[in-house]
Amino acid sequence: MSQATSPSTGKPYGLARVCRVWGMARSTLSWQRHECARPAARRGPLGPCADDELVDHIRRVLEASPFPGEGYRKVWARLRHGGIRTSPRRVLRLMRAHHLLAPTRQGHPHGPKAHDGTIIPAQVDTMWGTDMTATYTRQDGQVAIFIAVDHYSAECVGIHTAKQGTRFEALEPIRQGVRTSFGTFGQHIA
Repeated sequence: MSQATSPSTGKPYGLARVCRVWGMARSTLSWQRHECARPAARRGPLGPCADDELVDHIRRVLEASPFPGEGYRKVWARLRHGGIRTSPRRVLRLMRAHHLLAPTRQGHPHGPKAHDGTIIPAQVDTMWGTDMTATYTRQDGQVAIFIAVDHYSAECVGIHTAKQGTRFEALEPIRQGVRTSFGTFGQHIA
């Protein structure tokens, strides 16, 4: 538009006037002109070979594998072992673009097979749930707080705090709940 001529004066409008009317900085216009002129190729060094050649190497690695599907990390490691040094992100990008990634598990279907649709049992001491949160104390720093709750009565059956939130510490509220609700520990108690 800045090169267009005014019908009344016969002179070009000029870059400053066009930018002022459009409410755009001249630096933005200059940046946009240079962005459009750049090719859409990836910046940076090319690496050991072009993308098409690397895809051929990836296909050969996948064909030589005894397993039906390989993840991009194993393909990248086998390429490095074969003397082709490239980045794992480039291998992932190319495998994704050419549909060479290993099939992923979809997970189990949720619904009636998982449970009957409710987490509230018919009586007390049938189902308990545990959870953990963390808090900060002046004396110990960050500590973990574990609780166990009865799903029927929403009663807290055990609570435990620990400096380290390990899986062994997470069992302490369950142990407290078993001792409180059933009185002792033994086979087939809870």
